[in-house]
Parts: sequence; structure tokens; C-alpha cells
Amino acid sequence: MRLIAALLFAQVLLAQDSTSALLAPKDASELGTRMLQLMESTAIVVPGLTQASAPVKQNAEATLAAIGRTPRNPALTWQFLNQVRAYLALSDSYARPADFPAAADRQHAELREDLARLQRHFEALLTTVEQVEQKRDSDPNGMKRYADADGKLPPPSKLPRVVFLGDSITEGWRLNEYFTGRDFVNRGIGGQTTLQMIARFRQDVAALNPKAVVVLGGTNDIATGVPANQIEENLATLGDLAKAHGIRAAFASILPVNDYHKDADPHYEMTPSHPPATISAINNWLRAYCQSQGFVYIDYSAVMVDSSGHMQADLSDDGLHPNAKGYRVMSPVTLEAIGRVLGGQTDTDQPKRRFRLLGQ
Repeated sequence: MRLIAALLFAQVLLAQDSTSALLAPKDASELGTRMLQLMESTAIVVPGLTQASAPVKQNAEATLAAIGRTPRNPALTWQFLNQVRAYLALSDSYARPADFPAAADRQHAELREDLARLQRHFEALLTTVEQVEQKRDSDPNGMKRYADADGKLPPPSKLPRVVFLGDSITEGWRLNEYFTGRDFVNRGIGGQTTLQMIARFRQDVAALNPKAVVVLGGTNDIATGVPANQIEENLATLGDLAKAHGIRAAFASILPVNDYHKDADPHYEMTPSHPPATISAINNWLRAYCQSQGFVYIDYSAVMVDSSGHMQADLSDDGLHPNAKGYRVMSPVTLEAIGRVLGGQTDTDQPKRRFRLLGQ
């Protein structure tokens, strides 16, 4: 309750739009790291302060690590601010030695300036989060995202129409470049969960009169803590919706993730929020579900994982989203699966095949 009250009090203090003080996640992380360094260096020169402040610094380190996993988290940022304030209060309570170095004075001043800067970032973060939440509240399922495009889309021609329903991995896929000369329609929305896809299935899939739908979802569910059985239930509901509308369906495996790029940016450490074991368990269920329901299973994992069970390092620049090479690996697998879907075949009708990169 105290944390909630503090957050509300901070919002009241925002007299004007302070979003200009908002730091990029990488900059905020670097600022927090520098503040930890200053806490360490300023404690060393005061007898007894290093030991006395150790618990505060340890808690601050843990909080900063948590912020790295969930960037732009107001509650965690507020917690880190208070931990730094607690250190400064403790530091001020200790008498400084006679030979206290001038450099330490400057570092104390820098730490206070950094604290003020992070406070401004926190206030801007509150404003930004509030704006995002207001936008989500007005359209929580993203129904407006493709409403105009859906209305302007002409009826299917001689080419069979296929709708790709998914999240940012689908949204970032330039279908017209990877599948030229086909009536493939992208209806991916970044950040969406399978529950949100269910809500817009009728508008963004069924109303477009496709022959088939390719469903790729679940990674955001995992990241936000949705239980695996609920994700599976949602995917099954999407299958029921496809059948109810006479649409053939292919379900794609959840893509593997990796931590190979975390040195470039700590936010690229993906396995804590996307546990490979959870991804594998849901994919195993999804494969069996497709076989039992007559759907086609698109096994991206089989062509994207390395020997350690993670996404191959060169297929993604952030450990989660495919890069151009990643999409080139996915495309032939997808095209073969769509061919089976449109041909009325299921997973049990064809042996597993090996795939090569497009152009090779």
C-alpha cells in the first residue's frame, strides 16, 4: 500500500509533461550501474560505511537486475530510487575522516545529481505508462489496428488467401517480400497475447474470407506469466474458431529464444522471462493438438535451435525476434506447411522434411 501511495503521490507532483526526461532503457541501465559504482566508491573512503551499507547496496543491485529484465517498470524504478536515498542517508550519518579526498566529495555530488536525473526519468516514466494504459484501455485488444485495412481489402481473387495472425514476430514479417505473388495478409500486432488474438479473430481473420490462417502466438503470454495450460486453452479456442468459420489452420511453434546478445544490451537476456522448458512443453502439446484436430503444425524450433536448445545466435539480433536471416529460415518451412494446409493434408500425411535457406 505504501508503494501504491508513493506512486500516486509522485503522479500528483507532475505539473507538466515531463516525457522529455524519459531515458532509453539502455541509458537508464547505464545510469543505474553508474550509481551503484558511486555507492561502492564513496563507501570505501568512510570507515565502517562499506559494511554498514552492504545490505542496501545488495538490494539495489538486485533491483537494478530486475529492472533489466522488465525495463520501464515504475515500481522497480521507485524502489531503486529509495534504496539509493537510503544509502545517501546512511552515508551522511557517518563522520568523514580528516583526510577525506576531494574526489570522494565530487563522487557524492555526482551520485546526488544522478539521483535527481533518475527521479526525473521516473516521473516521465509514470506519465508514459499512464498514457499507454489509457490507450490500451480504449482498445485493449487492438481492434482499431487493422480496422481500416480490413475494410479496404478486396475480396480474394483466384489466389488462395492466407491470413497470418500473431504478435510482433508476425507483424515484423514482410510477407510481400518473402512470399511474392501470393495473397498473404499480415495481421500481427506487437505485444499481443493469445487471448487478444481470440478477441479479434472474427474481424481480422474470418471477415477477410481466407482459405487458411497461420497462427503464431504465445511468447507474450509466457513473458507475462500466463500459465501454460491457459495458453494451450487459448490456442485450442483459436482452432475452434477456425473450424467454426470453415478456415483451415496451421499452428506455428513458439520460437526459441537466446541470451547470446545480452552483452550488447542487458535487456536481450531472454531466457528468464521466456524459459526454454516452458516453450518446449507448450510446443510438444501444440504438435499433439494439431495431430488430434487435423491441423498442420509448423515446426520453427526444429530449424532455428542450436545444440543447446536456444535460438541460433545469427537468426536474431535481440534473442527473441527473428532478423532477416531468421525469417529466411522460417519462410520455406511456412510455405511447405501452407501447401499442405491448402491441399487438405495434415501432419500425419507427410514425412518430415529438411529445409534450406531461401536462395541456397
